[in-house]
Amino acid sequence: MDSETERLVEIWTDGGCKPNPGAGGWAAVLRFGDHERELSGGEPATTNNRMELTAAAAALESLKRPCKVRLHTDSEYLRNGITRWHSGWVRRNWRNAKGDPVANYELWQRVLAAAKPHSIEWLWVRGHAGDAMNERVDVLATKAREAMAP
Repeated sequence: MDSETERLVEIWTDGGCKPNPGAGGWAAVLRFGDHERELSGGEPATTNNRMELTAAAAALESLKRPCKVRLHTDSEYLRNGITRWHSGWVRRNWRNAKGDPVANYELWQRVLAAAKPHSIEWLWVRGHAGDAMNERVDVLATKAREAMAP
């Protein structure tokens, strides 16, 4: 294996809320070679989007050194925000195209900081469409959400 392949980390993330807003959960599975790690957590009052961002941030923050990463998400909000929208937000001092403050600003900052040391390919997968790893993180996020519900 060459050094690039050796350091490839595959990450699957998911977050959800029920109702939205309401109790929420997030989860990530990280795979490095034969090793896997599950992360999850929740909040009693949050939104779907906040949980999607938290999952990505927590997963990237858990990496101990710079890595090549393939991050799989079923959140178009996360993928588009990180690959398309954030440069405009930064240019407009964290204002969206309408001039309003960007929603979840502090979580976007957290994701960007966590992503900075890594080379990341942000991959979108269709949720609830049979992707085994996406289904796995969905189950973990749901369990974390249920643990937060009153």
